[in-house]
Amino acid sequence: MKRTLLSIFMATATAVSFGQNPIVQTNYTTDPAPMADGDRMYVYTGHDEDNANFFWMNDWRVYSSADMVNWTDHGSPLSLASFSWADGRAWAAQTIKRNGKYYWYVCAHSKLSGAMAIGVAVGDSPTGPFKDAIGKPLADGNWDYIDPTVMLDDDGQAYLCWGNPRIYFCKLNKDMVSIDGQVEKIPMTAEGFGGPTFSERQKGVKYKDSYVEGPWIMKRNKHYYLLYAAGGVPEHIAYSMAKKPFGPWKYMGEVMPLSNTGSFTNHCGVADFKGHSYFFYHTGKLPKGGGFGRSVAVEEFKYNKDGSFPIIQPTSTGVQPIGTMNPKNRVEAETMAFSKGVRVEQNEETGVYVSDIHNGDSIVVRMLDFGTTSPKSFTASVASALQGGKVEVHADKPDGKLLCTLTAPYTGGWEKWQTVDANLNEEITGVHDLYFLFKGNQGAKLFNFDWWQFK
Repeated sequence: MKRTLLSIFMATATAVSFGQNPIVQTNYTTDPAPMADGDRMYVYTGHDEDNANFFWMNDWRVYSSADMVNWTDHGSPLSLASFSWADGRAWAAQTIKRNGKYYWYVCAHSKLSGAMAIGVAVGDSPTGPFKDAIGKPLADGNWDYIDPTVMLDDDGQAYLCWGNPRIYFCKLNKDMVSIDGQVEKIPMTAEGFGGPTFSERQKGVKYKDSYVEGPWIMKRNKHYYLLYAAGGVPEHIAYSMAKKPFGPWKYMGEVMPLSNTGSFTNHCGVADFKGHSYFFYHTGKLPKGGGFGRSVAVEEFKYNKDGSFPIIQPTSTGVQPIGTMNPKNRVEAETMAFSKGVRVEQNEETGVYVSDIHNGDSIVVRMLDFGTTSPKSFTASVASALQGGKVEVHADKPDGKLLCTLTAPYTGGWEKWQTVDANLNEEITGVHDLYFLFKGNQGAKLFNFDWWQFK
């Protein structure tokens, strides 16, 4: 009899309690824009630089998951260097699919106008490669041209919104890279957004709320939604609803109230995937994180019966798995549920791989289904320019059953890859979480890690 996912999860969840938010630990990630495509959820993010004292951001990144707990890092297929007209501030962005192509709408500082601008890149797959679709900004010349969000309506009409501290909007032509008509502004009223923009507020009047930035436009079951960062600094997430793509809008209240996220900004994205609804946002919860070192997190939620949003609180736990992985297939090392200490790098030949591995670092991969027949060995691709190190592979918890210890040798360089094997000490069947614990000389970088597989 086929096991249900719930029974599999209950069997493994008793072993250890997970805290999986933020969902990426190898980089700071910001402004999540989820997109479900086929059997994977993709999340397009910004990237705060380490030790930043402002929103210094130079590239955008992509992550994906089939089970919502193990996220594969696809690196940075788009950066400021992808746009000849851009020279700084690679801020919030969103990607949408149409007619087999993927359109990535970004904002960046424009060399042409000396202000912010909206651009668009295009690719043939959700992970690229992407290129500037038109060689110039789609909309240019204003400091509040930031945070684009895009929606494709049921009738095929695409809409684009952006802006801080007011919302600009336009229709897109079917080519998705040109504007149909004029760029307009959505009226910022108390009825629509809880209050006018701060510059238009009347003294002594108490308003419910105020739109600030980071719009997210979407449609679900004939309802149009506009979610956004609101209230000033620090920001909470609020939303408005409408019966038409651009209103009139009705302010509905808060979605994620102010809470201890560790970041004075917030930015959300919402998507349905495999029968579940997910709310993505960012926090400052990684080590050395904060308002300029933000990290993407996710919560599952259910809409209210009338289609409105519930109140969603940030958690460190995150979401539950909705699938399993096959460890007898090749698994990229940059696919992980949680990690400690490691980073990632990429190049054209290898793609993305795990780097900066030191003694005491670790990677957790969840919900691996070994089936009814135990594998006999563990194989991995590693590279080291120094002394190398070891990988201890444990089942279910850090001090759980030791399946094997794999030795990563000196290979002649940090990108000189060698495939190494280790026989299993113990049999393993069924569904388990795995802990990769890295061991070696204290303080030294040990090796890089590209992929692994049980055989």
